[in-house]
Amino acid sequence: MHHNDVMTEQQNVTITVCENGPYEVIGEVDILDANGELIRHVTKSYLCRCGHSEKKPYCDNSHKKFEFTDDGLGPQ
Repeated sequence: MHHNDVMTEQQNVTITVCENGPYEVIGEVDILDANGELIRHVTKSYLCRCGHSEKKPYCDNSHKKFEFTDDGLGPQ
């Protein structure tokens, strides 16, 4: 199944950069692979930000093991 749906209404999605952790995604979201194929439709997910997860694109808490640090505040 190739994901080609056109969004017909605006959906509220919030992405929070968690301090020293993943991206928290809240809202109806389709997560697609590099070919545009639907991996999963979610309403809440945590996506890896540290690069160490063995379940990419999802967080598996590897950031704790590898002591990933980032305040999540972006450039000041």
